[in-house]
Amino acid sequence: METVLAGRTCLVTGATNGIGYETALGLARRGARVVLVGRDAERLARAQARIRAALPGADLATARADLSAQAEIRRLAAEIRAGHDRLDVLVNNAGAIFDRRAETVDGIERTWALDHLGYVLLTLELLDLMKDGARAGRRPRIVNVASAAHTRGHVDFDDLEGQRRYGGMKAYAQAKLGNVLFTAALARRLADSGVTVNALHPGVIRSGFARDAGGLLGFGWSLIRPFLSTPEQGAATSLHLACAPELDGVSGRYFARCAEVVPSREARDAGVQERVWEISLGQIGY
Repeated sequence: METVLAGRTCLVTGATNGIGYETALGLARRGARVVLVGRDAERLARAQARIRAALPGADLATARADLSAQAEIRRLAAEIRAGHDRLDVLVNNAGAIFDRRAETVDGIERTWALDHLGYVLLTLELLDLMKDGARAGRRPRIVNVASAAHTRGHVDFDDLEGQRRYGGMKAYAQAKLGNVLFTAALARRLADSGVTVNALHPGVIRSGFARDAGGLLGFGWSLIRPFLSTPEQGAATSLHLACAPELDGVSGRYFARCAEVVPSREARDAGVQERVWEISLGQIGY
């Protein structure tokens, strides 16, 4: 087992399978204490057991939360703050795509709530813990798993939650664009804080993603799944952003295949970044 992250505490959302699981495994393999977050207690226990079987002695904890529900995110963050005196790496990874429109318990369209606002709220709730680490000389990193789908996205400020016109891929692409916009806006606010934030495209991965999608979306995904990259390959860029020493101080960037790439034009628009930041804060009550 490597020791590059020895003494570091990392949190990974959506850690029970796919990219999230492989990211958690990779962080544990590098010596980190890893908190696995998922919405199902049994699947969390299985993921924890799998990692311990592969890495005897791995330092692991689990935390259950439905990251589409704001009260659940706040409860999770309170538990993390109470149980940990530092957080060195936060990997916002949990997400899904839905073929039908539905709203969360907070009355927000569920793709936007889970795939975008979940990142925003959890990050802001844990930010002071990360800033404390930075003041102690550590270099905390926030890693936002976005997608190349953001290049197909557009923030529809007149119909942000798809009340007039909804499409599963349209909502997903808009939320992933939200991840990249949020990363840039947050990076500006974290300048000189010692905390960095970057976003990434993991590749198109053979995982549990879209398993709950029905209709043509779910059928199409099932056809292409055998030809996709493995979750281990998908986690490579998340792990790179979490621990590569050459990325110390690098913030507000977008990566794919462990290299910086240029996101879409809309993702680079500071005006859109700030508008989405303000709307998002209003939706989570900040």
